[in-house]
Amino acid sequence: MIVSATAIVTDIEGTTTPIEFVHKVLFPYARARLPAYVAANPNDPDVLEAARVAGGDPLAALLGWMDADAKVAPLKSLQGRLWHEGYRTGALQAVLYPDVAPALRRWHAAGKRLCVYSSGSVEAQKLLFGHTAEGDLCPLFSFFFDTRTGPKRERGSYAAIAGAIGLAASACLFLSDVEAELDAASQAGMQTCQLVRPEDGTRASDRHPVLADFSAIVPTP
Repeated sequence: MIVSATAIVTDIEGTTTPIEFVHKVLFPYARARLPAYVAANPNDPDVLEAARVAGGDPLAALLGWMDADAKVAPLKSLQGRLWHEGYRTGALQAVLYPDVAPALRRWHAAGKRLCVYSSGSVEAQKLLFGHTAEGDLCPLFSFFFDTRTGPKRERGSYAAIAGAIGLAASACLFLSDVEAELDAASQAGMQTCQLVRPEDGTRASDRHPVLADFSAIVPTP
């Protein structure tokens, strides 16, 4: 697939990273440590925000959001903080599909602006790409975006990302496994491609180009 994009914006879960790693490694790691963190840090701004939303029981709110896989800023921020400790101690190491790091390096060497847009916090994104078996990949990226930019299924979020990068939306390629996210990016004017990873059981879209991995994406100079 040859694309004329100047910037490549990638999702993480199901796109660069197996869904299983997120749901069976990262989420359980954070969940197991969340009660102790909340008890020890009652004045943490994210804990206070969860308490405000829940009417006084921050832990119940946070665990409920986690069970629902809710894209809520206080939860994402706290998860990132807990994962930071796991990566620091070596208890966690990020998993990427094998085609991802070589493609990112190839695209970067070709002068493309690489960006991440994920529901996980920017801190969590940097931790993941900073602690891979392929080394620290963060220097390859020009921008990191999370849901503070806007919801991933809304057109305006992608317009805002293009604006932050300083490009027309049409000069950006968005990569994701989620059709609704790709729809929103396309509505904003971005080029799109769906990653259908066999390991994740993703259903192929009939509205977007579909590939099984990054190796077939060849940006023009």
